[in-house]
Amino acid sequence: MTRGNVKIVRPGGEVVEIKPGTGAPLEESAEPGPTDVGTRKFPADAAMASSPAPASASASASVSASAPPQARGEPRERPSVRSDAPAARREAPAPVTPLDSTAKPVRRAKGRRRLRAMLMLGGIAAVLIVAAVFWFRGGRYVSADDAYVRAAKLMVSTDVSGLVSEVDVHEGEKVAANQVLFKIDPRQFQIALDQAKAQLGQVELTINATKEDYRRILNDIDAQNAQVDLAQTNFDRAASLLKTDFGTRATYDQTHFTLLAAQKTLQSLKQQAQVTLARLNGNVDAPIETMPQWQQAKAQVDEAQRQLDHTVVRAPFAGIATQVDALQLGTYLVSQTAALTNTGAVGLVSPNHVWVDANLKETDLTYVKPGDPVEITVDSYPGRSWAGKVESISPASGAEFSILPPQNASGNWVKVVQRIPVRITVEQKDGYPILRSGMSVVVDIDTGHKRTISELWGGAPPERTDVAAKN
Repeated sequence: MTRGNVKIVRPGGEVVEIKPGTGAPLEESAEPGPTDVGTRKFPADAAMASSPAPASASASASVSASAPPQARGEPRERPSVRSDAPAARREAPAPVTPLDSTAKPVRRAKGRRRLRAMLMLGGIAAVLIVAAVFWFRGGRYVSADDAYVRAAKLMVSTDVSGLVSEVDVHEGEKVAANQVLFKIDPRQFQIALDQAKAQLGQVELTINATKEDYRRILNDIDAQNAQVDLAQTNFDRAASLLKTDFGTRATYDQTHFTLLAAQKTLQSLKQQAQVTLARLNGNVDAPIETMPQWQQAKAQVDEAQRQLDHTVVRAPFAGIATQVDALQLGTYLVSQTAALTNTGAVGLVSPNHVWVDANLKETDLTYVKPGDPVEITVDSYPGRSWAGKVESISPASGAEFSILPPQNASGNWVKVVQRIPVRITVEQKDGYPILRSGMSVVVDIDTGHKRTISELWGGAPPERTDVAAKN
């Protein structure tokens, strides 16, 4: 057998030498020839080959020889192992192993181990680098979804009671400032105005009469002064005659009492003049408009006129009318409860004066300050954003203004992160849809803060004190 040929053992026990690559047998023999260079001889193999085969092996060989050939595709039974098969396999030539055939797999294994270690360390380093980049770039933006659009809104009503006689707007109508919304029956208020005007005229007549009465009293005082002078002269004459015994005692007494009566009358006229002058506010020549009586009557006229004017309800600012159907013709509007029950009022919402109220966590307000730019996205309009800026930060949390504020002095206390309202102005854009009050939005506030390494260990950056002072 030449080098490179292969011997196989057939089921019948014969050994066939086959040339590799061709599959054709070179020769058939029961034992290998002496020219087989690649066959290795061992003493045990020779003894095994010379010893007779066991009976079981002979029987199995005979059964195998007598078995009919199987059809192609059918499963073949594995032939039993003969005792001479190991000898034939041992006689097969040993494969020639090159010197470097074991060195290459070793080098490949070492290379794979080094590559695996490098990939693992590189992956860990990449994760650490990416995490560090995200951490240092983070902390600048504060985001919150607990934010809603707010707008100037008002339930427009009036402060006078009466029957609704006219409604001049409909639901969703855009109204201008000072436009008529609805009217109340004005007849009772017109009557009250006419009565107040009549009262004002009566006061003017009274004041003018008082002035003339004062002038009359002054004239009476002048006349009474003359009477007092005459009485004084008669009394002096009677007293002189009585001393010379040319006059009587009766004449003297009469002139004396006449003088006293004239003096008392003069004193009474002067007091009347003072009272009348006081009614004229101390100045008889003062204009009527400065008199308290006239001012009181004029105020009643103004109040009646105001109530009459308020029967026509107008829009205080431009906006969109709503809740109009709650106000029907013939409804009796009670001024004290009209705005509370919404049955005597028309809603008005301004589309121009719009802002955003964001309720930020107290832990997110560290670097937020007025003037920070804000990006606003509205849930109703995906893909669009509005620009804004922080206008103000509330000085107290929302819980402080509740009807029943939380009492944290009890024993069962659970710490809850509070939220502080932040007002954000919105810059309206041309062509963008209208922001409606109550819409949910998401705000992203750019605080401009950059994290430092000291913050990794809980340290505060130097600008934290400055931000707290600005807030």
